[in-house]
Amino acid sequence: MKRNIFFGLIGIALLITGCNNNTYSRLRDQEDKLIENYISRNGLKIITTEPAEDHVWAENEYYKIPGYDNLYYHLIQQGDTSHEVVTNDLIIMRYKQFALTENADTLSYWTTLDQAYPIEFHYMNTSECEAVAWHLAIKQMKYADTQCEIICPSKLGFTADQSSVTPYVYIMKFKIKQ
Repeated sequence: MKRNIFFGLIGIALLITGCNNNTYSRLRDQEDKLIENYISRNGLKIITTEPAEDHVWAENEYYKIPGYDNLYYHLIQQGDTSHEVVTNDLIIMRYKQFALTENADTLSYWTTLDQAYPIEFHYMNTSECEAVAWHLAIKQMKYADTQCEIICPSKLGFTADQSSVTPYVYIMKFKIKQ
């Protein structure tokens, strides 16, 4: 009798362990492969040393931000260097979002024709904008009217992206509301 209970408990433990191993961790592995494939497919050159402010970015050059798995940043256009963003500045964000799959649809909030009102949030306030990657991108961009592109893993994105384990590419530009 004790032997049957022992083997029954082992069986239940194995079943529970097996169920846990094929959910989030498997989805994260798939996400990592999707990001790797996107980088390879687009011929992106990954740099691991932060470029100097006067660095001229090649079209396919992306900086892997240290301390964050699979967060990549690419400066497209430097903005107005007269005012550097600081904590609690009110950010007015315009962006385009697309998945990392081939021929992905684009969600665009780039102009007033796309969306009448842009996203507004205070810089470094994750209760207003939970996408940590956006705050990190702004930190890299530094100045209003700067334009960048980021590869954003799900765990640094919005809550819905985290739940579905969906990474995105964002093309972003922001203004600081005075």
